Amino acid sequence: MRIAIVNDVQIAVAALKATVLSIPGCSVAWIAKNGKQAVEQCVRDLPDLVLMDLLMPVMDGVEATRQIMAQARCAVLVVTGTVDGNAGKVFEAMGHGALDAVCTPGFTRDGRITGAEALIAKIRHVAELIPGGVLPPALSIRRAKQAPLVGIGVSTGGPMTLVRLFSDVPTNLQVTMVAVQHIDARFSRGLVQWLNDQIGWPVDAAERGMEPEAGRIYLAVSDDHLVMTAEGRFDYCREPADYPYRPSVDVFFHSLAAHGKNDGVGVLLTGMGNDGAKGLLAMRQAGWKTVAQDKETSMIYGMPRAAAELGAAAEILPLPQIAEYLTGLFPR
Repeated sequence: MRIAIVNDVQIAVAALKATVLSIPGCSVAWIAKNGKQAVEQCVRDLPDLVLMDLLMPVMDGVEATRQIMAQARCAVLVVTGTVDGNAGKVFEAMGHGALDAVCTPGFTRDGRITGAEALIAKIRHVAELIPGGVLPPALSIRRAKQAPLVGIGVSTGGPMTLVRLFSDVPTNLQVTMVAVQHIDARFSRGLVQWLNDQIGWPVDAAERGMEPEAGRIYLAVSDDHLVMTAEGRFDYCREPADYPYRPSVDVFFHSLAAHGKNDGVGVLLTGMGNDGAKGLLAMRQAGWKTVAQDKETSMIYGMPRAAAELGAAAEILPLPQIAEYLTGLFPR
């Protein structure tokens, strides 16, 4: 499905392009900066769908929609900063033939796209109305839901601890590993890149809406709390807003206990405080295997000790043996 983007704001174009390219079977046909360019482009190169902004110089989205429907009869979806705030123009555009309207996705300060899900749902709905426009199922290769997941929590001394752990786990092990490290969001993506440079495993940022894949490592990259949804995708939540640990291992572990398959492992590594202990206990009670690092190999024996005292860890192991434990559990 070839989708055209009509918007004069560069950051909005970037968000729209990233969203379109995330949909299997979709590509960007062309990009126009105003309605006049959009009409001309539609006549020259008719796309399957136009994502039409409303407020633009030269020619606005309402008039562009009218002319496109008169000259090219292409499907138009209004994508605007606020549907409610531009309700009058939305209705005018729909009166000229636009099929629907949705708010423009945007970026958070740490580079995540917000609001993409609503746009993707609208595009998929429009595709069903276009002859031959049915798209492949979303993320049809669902390796992450078939592969066991290893959830890891770590704080003080974490970066080098993660390097030692990941370096000792064979890269052909059929697991997904997800780590929550206490770190400011400004530095988290740098940590992702640094880990990629240090180990053989591919390391990715855990992005909202992403379904993790087997054979990869993911790292929380927000000051909000990473969670796993019931659909097996990453998300972030603000609450508990007053929690001192951000992102919180406890919040992530509790989400795994509630929504994840229980054929995986929870691992709590070195760190100050007690974050992760209650979440690890919830995982153990839900049927997950649970491990805490021992005192001798921990830089700070705080979080693992709290887990041991709660009875949350079925295994208490030195760091090198944790990799051996994981290697013995899962197939290659």
